[in-house]
This record gives sequence, structure tokens and C-alpha cells, in this order.
Amino acid sequence: MTRLLAAFAWALALLASPVWAQDPPATPQRIALWADGAPGFESRKNIPEQAEAYWLKPVNDPSVTYFPARPGRETGAAVLLMPGGAHEFLVITSEGNDAARWFNERGIAAFVLRYRLFRGKDSPYKFEHARQDAERAMRTIRSRAGEWKLDPHKIGVVGFSAGGELARVTLLSPPVPAPGKGDAIDRLSARPDFGVLVFPGPLHGEEKITRDSPPLLMTATNDDQCCSQPIIDLLNAYRAAGASSELHMYAAGGHAFNMGETTPMVSLRNWPARITDWMTDRGLLAKWPPEPAKP
Repeated sequence: MTRLLAAFAWALALLASPVWAQDPPATPQRIALWADGAPGFESRKNIPEQAEAYWLKPVNDPSVTYFPARPGRETGAAVLLMPGGAHEFLVITSEGNDAARWFNERGIAAFVLRYRLFRGKDSPYKFEHARQDAERAMRTIRSRAGEWKLDPHKIGVVGFSAGGELARVTLLSPPVPAPGKGDAIDRLSARPDFGVLVFPGPLHGEEKITRDSPPLLMTATNDDQCCSQPIIDLLNAYRAAGASSELHMYAAGGHAFNMGETTPMVSLRNWPARITDWMTDRGLLAKWPPEPAKP
């Protein structure tokens, strides 16, 4: 209870301080997941990406872009953001970089994942390769948690649409074998500590949901024909297992309302506050590193 009260007080401070709001955001840093390119596909590493408007494709050198939390606001929590795009492209703006900045304002480090796209034109990849990228990203973040001043037990995933499918398998399915010879990073855990699934698609892997499955926050709209049913199924599975889950099903608004930045629906414009509420209730937004106990 003490930890939750501390997290609540710190979260209020994050949102209320006009001084912190004036601090400039830190410069993002792009980090390749493998120094020589994805194992087995090294020859494709230097194929350029194409970016236009809100999307990016193709991805041949998987990476994360690190957006540090606002200085002075650090909670030690981090999220690996997985943009959607039907596995054909990545919605790198609203579901990637913009979402990262939203988390940064709340003291949460964010990492935007560029993962390989198995439905892209002439793509040589399979969904398994996107899973390799996601798992390697989780392990990479954990391997540098000390350097980045992160709590290694507060690293979660946030996935939108197709990225929600990838986040789901990262959370709930056994990891795929590490490609190539492997290294010290591959020996770390790829399992996220929590997950936020935003209108995730129906694609998923083999799952065994237990009482100890990572806690989930899920959201979609009831009129989303693609992506409202998956979170209902997950809620029922979590309830049956006695695992921790929370679902927000909004009446209308369709697909891809993202962080509420363009939707006309008032409820959807305000939905991201549910993330702050949920993370606060779970003690994820307490000040980091914690202050030493008083003698």
C-alpha cells in the first residue's frame, strides 16, 4: 500500500509541475538490434527505408529508437512501443514517435521498435522474424537497464493493431529460438513485465495463460470489426486463470484511434489517461531510483 501511495503522489507531481513541463525533451537515439544486421539476412542490412507522411517501410535492419524520460521525472519504467500497419508498413508517427513522447512526459522511457514486415511487397520474412526482433529488443533494453537508469522489473510492451499482435505473442507465447550463434543478450529474459494492447489484431501464437501472466491493460471500440473481439477473448482467458487484466471497450470510434489525437470522440481523446491510472495503481510510476528509507 505504501508503494502505491508513493506512486500516486509521484504521478500527480509529474502532471502538475509547470517547471518540469519547460524542460526540453532528450534527443532520441536509434540502436540496431544486431551490429551486423539480422542473423541470416545480413546482406539486407543496408537496404534503405522509405518514409512518407505517417508510415515507414521496409525494415531490413531491425532497431529500437530510445526516447528517454523527461529529465527529473524518471520513474524507472520503460515501454517497448510496437506500431501497427498490417505488417506491411509501420505507423511510425502516431503509434511510434508521438506515443513515445507521450510516455516520456509521464516519466517513462520509450523505445520504438522497427520490426521486419512479413506482409510487405516481396518480403522474405515471416511473422517469426518480427517476433525475433521484438524479443531481441526486450533483451537489449534489459541488458542496458543500468546504463539507462531503468528498473529491469518495470519494462513493458505497448502494441497498436498489428503491433498489438506482436506485443501479444511477446507477452504470452514461448519465445522463438534466438537466431544465429546467439550472445550474452540472448540469454536474458524476453518476457515483458506488463502489457498495453491497443485495438490488437486477431493474430497470435500458442498461449498458456496462468495466474502469473503479465498484467494487461486493453482497449478497443465496440464497432471495430477487426479488433474488438481479441481483447474480449483475452479478458475471458485472464479471468479464467485469475490473472490481472483491465479492459476499456468504447462504444464507437472505429479502428486506429491511437492516442486520441485526431478522433472526434471525446471518450477516445481522453482514453490515454487510463494508461496513467493503470500504471499508477500498479506502482509503476513511483519515483526512481527510490529514495532511501529513513532510519
